[in-house]
Amino acid sequence: MLRVVAKMAENAAKRLKTDGGIAIGTHNGHFHADEALAVHMLRQLPTYTNASLIRTRDPALLATCHTVVDVGGEYDASQNRYDHHQRTFTTTFPGRPTKLSSAGLVYMHFGRAIVAQRLGQPEDSEDVGVVWRKIYESFIEALDAHDNGISAYDTAALNAAGIEKRFSDGGFGLGALVGRLNPNWNDPVPSDPAEAQAAEDARFETASTRIGEEFDRDLAYYASAWLPARTIVQEAYAKRKQYDPEGRIMVFEGQSVPWKDHLYSLEEEEKTEEQNKVLYVLYPEKPTPDAKWRIQAVPVSKDSFQSRKALPEPWRGARDEQLDVVSSVPGGVFVHASGFIGGNKTFEGARAMADKAVAF
Repeated sequence: MLRVVAKMAENAAKRLKTDGGIAIGTHNGHFHADEALAVHMLRQLPTYTNASLIRTRDPALLATCHTVVDVGGEYDASQNRYDHHQRTFTTTFPGRPTKLSSAGLVYMHFGRAIVAQRLGQPEDSEDVGVVWRKIYESFIEALDAHDNGISAYDTAALNAAGIEKRFSDGGFGLGALVGRLNPNWNDPVPSDPAEAQAAEDARFETASTRIGEEFDRDLAYYASAWLPARTIVQEAYAKRKQYDPEGRIMVFEGQSVPWKDHLYSLEEEEKTEEQNKVLYVLYPEKPTPDAKWRIQAVPVSKDSFQSRKALPEPWRGARDEQLDVVSSVPGGVFVHASGFIGGNKTFEGARAMADKAVAF
């Protein structure tokens, strides 16, 4: 066994000498989502674009690497060392409670540069800061929690309340996206140590690319769609009392945009009282003058199926003329059986439905 490990270390040393330039180091063996994503994120920056990869636990080899992630027992950004396995490690992302993994560490130190590069703005710009924080909360933090064994829910509280899963989700998540790319226990392994390491490294590169695709997709969405929507939601939120004196109806006059995150943030920033929070959002189905209109109940939270105030129960499941009768509003199209969304042929009709719903 020692000869095999020595042979793998020797092979890694040869790779370093052959590749030259900057090398990123991480551990070999079973790989995880955090270091797979950490390597991908680093490679998005000019310094690391052509960086080679050394997967080893040999301290002498790791010492030759420009940057080391998830191994080495050291967190020192000045030396580009980003491990989180030390007993004394307690670092979290600013304003968040979850202990960081190597993905969170790399993102905390390099994420602004990645976002700034995408937006074409300085790292200290407000937009870069907004997207940097959003991507951590919506993507990276889940990996940090997964790698550190932190549940999204208070397990003790769930057990005390007797809450059990209704079905299995297959254990699939961002962590599993990478984990299942590891070899199975009974997969054949090349007898030659160098070939075995090369095969393992190839699997890691596949995993890094795979989780990287998801990160890149999120970055593209938040930079090109989510962020531009922010100004539109701010404008609609500022006008909401034109439609309801308590501010419970918000209208997008041109077209709908991703609004939930921004709405919750605006309400939190303005410390909006519960009775003045938005209950219904109105928007056209498409940006044309003859478009039908939707009325959507605001969820209690971004990922919740429960609405702050669902559309009235007598309307639910009704369509067309039947909906006109039960709602006393002409032009009805439908109301979903759960009451979270409905439609009308005109803005005036959707507005009348919202007025009746807030008063119901």
